[in-house]
Amino acid sequence: MRDDPTFVERIQRDLRDARWLAPEEIRSRGRRRSQRKIVVATVVLALAGFSAVAVAAPRTSPPLVQPAAAPSASPTRHEITTDALLQPADLPQPVYVQLSQAGLGEPVRLEDTLGHCRTSQGRSDGWQMSILSRSQTLMRKPTQGVLVPGDALVMQDLFRLEPQTARQLFTGLDDLVAPCAEWRSVEKWETADGTHIMEVIHRWAVVQRGFAGDDAAILRDSVTAPRDVQTGQTFGNAPPPTLLAVVRVGDTVSLLRIADDGTEAKLRQLAVAAVARMCAAANPAC
Repeated sequence: MRDDPTFVERIQRDLRDARWLAPEEIRSRGRRRSQRKIVVATVVLALAGFSAVAVAAPRTSPPLVQPAAAPSASPTRHEITTDALLQPADLPQPVYVQLSQAGLGEPVRLEDTLGHCRTSQGRSDGWQMSILSRSQTLMRKPTQGVLVPGDALVMQDLFRLEPQTARQLFTGLDDLVAPCAEWRSVEKWETADGTHIMEVIHRWAVVQRGFAGDDAAILRDSVTAPRDVQTGQTFGNAPPPTLLAVVRVGDTVSLLRIADDGTEAKLRQLAVAAVARMCAAANPAC
């Protein structure tokens, strides 16, 4: 039996010894538009020592216990493999880094601000629970080897749910966003000239439906420019709207978020591509 490790084995051993930020921290930051720059900064640190490894390392799925499947012509799928996620070929520009992780029994958080809107009114956040999940962030190839804000192109979460739960997620979408159709959010801002009480108005809406898979929807959060409650002065312009695509194939549901300069048309194209990939994991099979 050979004693010398191969080159790939040495890389894999070194990668295991490296200190990375906890995956849950990367994922939770990636969900918030205001935190996307932090995700990019995290990847920059990783690229400083392991950029070659991040690209070359084989994408494998963590082993999950397979449930006993009833005899059928089409066996029940359980694990979500990376084949069911968007692939670099689905994007019009080169993708340099792909961060991926798997999880068990997590809530399907559509958007943190939507959940906060509901809980601030004494309601539940309304999230459905998944059986298992897989997520990834696809990033633009950086200029001169340095990632900058805006390099995160697409963030995708893919969930497996109980079939009835997956359907309920879509039948309840309108009721979910209704309390946030016009939501006033007030926060304190610390600036060079003192503390300001600022307000913004969030307007959540389901703007498109039924364009892909078994179910599909695009959610949009339009936000006003921040306004000083005491003086009425506005600061800057209104930011771009938050856009979120939700698509279902069988018992799988995917959430897709794109960069701030993305459009509903671009998001819809990616959602259609995601549906085609989800067939690799869905029950029943496509």
